Amino acid sequence: MNCLEIERQLDAYIDGELAPAESAALREHLAGCATCSRRLAERQSLGQLVRQAPYYPAPDRLRMAVQATRNSRRLTPTMLAWAASMLLAASIGGVMMAGTRRARTAAESSASIANDVVAGHVRALMGDHLFDVRSTDQHTVKPWFLGKLDFSPPVTDTAPMGFPLIGGRLDYIGGRPVAALVYQRRQHTINVFVWPDTQPAPPEAESQRGFQVQHWTRGQMTFWAVSDLNQAELGEFARALQQ
Repeated sequence: MNCLEIERQLDAYIDGELAPAESAALREHLAGCATCSRRLAERQSLGQLVRQAPYYPAPDRLRMAVQATRNSRRLTPTMLAWAASMLLAASIGGVMMAGTRRARTAAESSASIANDVVAGHVRALMGDHLFDVRSTDQHTVKPWFLGKLDFSPPVTDTAPMGFPLIGGRLDYIGGRPVAALVYQRRQHTINVFVWPDTQPAPPEAESQRGFQVQHWTRGQMTFWAVSDLNQAELGEFARALQQ
């Protein structure tokens, strides 16, 4: 066998469609030909990429290309490689579009929760329902949540850092009941909403309706802190809770 014959039979060899004698002859050639061995490796690598890519409907351009090859008298290796490249490009494009949609959905969800967090903070201050349990003792506040939630929120005393705990309550954020821990900085109230979340997320800071919001995850819990403090002081508070 020469290199041209080998190239024509590589796809059939990879798919196990050659007769035993042809496969043996092809393997013997590959053992002594670095060029054909490299072509085989490239075909196998391309096949793995195509198999790993998610399924998406073929674009019209690819359908037209395949139909054109069917109407031709013979499929050349170049035409087959071109069609495979088109399929791979379409699959990669689909993966990128799916990733973009997921990122957009996550951003929209985060913005919705931030809005709920600010609304919960304002509602508690205006409705005079800031506390269900009022205490500066974390060992009093934490046990109060037992039996009221399906999780145990971490309660940290940050009084040594200038942010004393003053109580807690039940609240409702993002369609589920959550723990709301209440801290203070001089005359400013800080609400920290806590609930389970197994998806890690980088710390975020934003302003909404004149309030500062900090978001982070730790120990499979998500934390949303909101206050009318300036962003620097709220950031200092958030770092104290993350220690």
